Amino acid sequence: MLKVFLVEDEIVMREGIKNNIPWKEEGFDFVGEASDGELAYPMIRKLQPDIIITDIKMPFMDGLELSRLVKKDFPDTSIIILSGYDEFEYAKEAIKIGVTEYLVKPISSARLLEAVKEIGSRIEKEQEKKTYLEQFKKEMKEMELHEKEKFLHEILSGKMPLPELLEKGKRLNIHLAAGVYNVILFMMRRSEDSDNIHLKELAKAWDNILELVEETGNIYMFNRGIDGVEFLFLDETPEQLERKREGFLKRLEKISSGHEQVQYFGGVGNIVYRLREIQESYESASKAFSYRYLVPYNRIVFADNMENMRVEFNKDVDIDLKEMDFGKIDRRIVKNFLSKGLLEEAPHFIEDYFSSLGIGNVESILFRQYITSDMYFGAVVFVEDLGYSADNIVNVFGDFKAISEVLPSLEKTKEYLKKMMREAITLRDKVSVKKYGSLIDDAKEYIEQNYDSEDISLNSVATHVNISPSHFSSIFSQEEGQTFIEYLTALRMNKAKELLMCSSLKSSEIGYSVGYKDPHYFSYLFKKTQNCTPREYRMRGKAGMEEA
Repeated sequence: MLKVFLVEDEIVMREGIKNNIPWKEEGFDFVGEASDGELAYPMIRKLQPDIIITDIKMPFMDGLELSRLVKKDFPDTSIIILSGYDEFEYAKEAIKIGVTEYLVKPISSARLLEAVKEIGSRIEKEQEKKTYLEQFKKEMKEMELHEKEKFLHEILSGKMPLPELLEKGKRLNIHLAAGVYNVILFMMRRSEDSDNIHLKELAKAWDNILELVEETGNIYMFNRGIDGVEFLFLDETPEQLERKREGFLKRLEKISSGHEQVQYFGGVGNIVYRLREIQESYESASKAFSYRYLVPYNRIVFADNMENMRVEFNKDVDIDLKEMDFGKIDRRIVKNFLSKGLLEEAPHFIEDYFSSLGIGNVESILFRQYITSDMYFGAVVFVEDLGYSADNIVNVFGDFKAISEVLPSLEKTKEYLKKMMREAITLRDKVSVKKYGSLIDDAKEYIEQNYDSEDISLNSVATHVNISPSHFSSIFSQEEGQTFIEYLTALRMNKAKELLMCSSLKSSEIGYSVGYKDPHYFSYLFKKTQNCTPREYRMRGKAGMEEA
């Protein structure tokens, strides 16, 4: 309901306008009144009405002066000037200020209401346009992010010809020509003891990081779904890049640590000199990033400092082979990796895990036997908890007795464990696909039932399936191969095409019935996705029927 505020020094006139017009019945909220501009101004700042009706000649502050102040603070506010002076100079000044309507006294309640309703109709149309423009911007932003995700895979695959890579990057406003490149992998998550309330804290932290990326410049951020983000740094020389990176990481850690119940971890890759070598920087960043399974969160690990990190970890692990005090090994590390690790991280994890145990220690066959057995049974329990039977486990992992064949060689032991980790994660992901499949089916059913509502959004669907919007967006894109907006738009367009072929509804009516209040926005999207207007599509159908 639009809000109306009245400024009039004549009390009879003010009471008449206030009481003789049924504001509520006409769809307006009469929020306040004042006898002059000086009293009205602070009230207007607080109430922020949509429409102001003001006399032009008042004591202390007249209507024109008040209008100037209001238009400066609230340019979208509509102002109706009431004047007993039918003089051109007043009207000319009112137009210059941006007053919406200039009415000459005496004026009837019916005429004033008519003017207010006309202005109200224009305001509502403008508000609708703004709403749909914001919606359109959000949709374009989501599509752009999805395109950038796909482009990241193309950069890392190394399969796309260099000129084509550079050209596609330009279209996405990603300018890849530079002297040096560097990849950083980064993630934030809620701490283990937090709840859904702290999703807002996490979202706020990500908003701050987005601002940091924009401020720093020559950094591109790619979404990696539930695994966080990738930052791609570009610069002319290693020295320039290191300086920029240092400042960026300091601020990144400050932002991350400044939010309660938020944990972070980062892996910094090595600097490379060619666009084709970005994959190498990514690989080294992945190795550093895999340390999140070995050490507490809230730190940034550099790939070129991993040897020093291993020395530090070895000091922490103090294993005495003579006493065989294996209880000091934290078995939660392996379980944590099996629960959250990525398939491609398994080799890094095993290498780093063995390094953290101490080179001298893992040279002992007896020690390796314990570690391998411990990891084997840990993986078995993990997979059993997923619902797999003992027969499944033996088929995938092999019989426990076969472990003795790999123990004499350190390298064979590690290769066996890498394979075991990959197999366990593959089984986990199959269960996750089923779980996510059910979640996505639920989401799609909800979309099917509510696609015609203007209120349906990524947030509302995510709320329905009870996960965060960012997590839902990542899962939906991965499972469906398209973004939520692309899916919703395609569904709406298919419904619209059915109505164009099978009903006599107007194009604007069809747009409204599939969830678009603005007929212009519907026509724009239809042409963009179907390469023709709704009218042209309907005519094609008629032409096809006539030919048949």
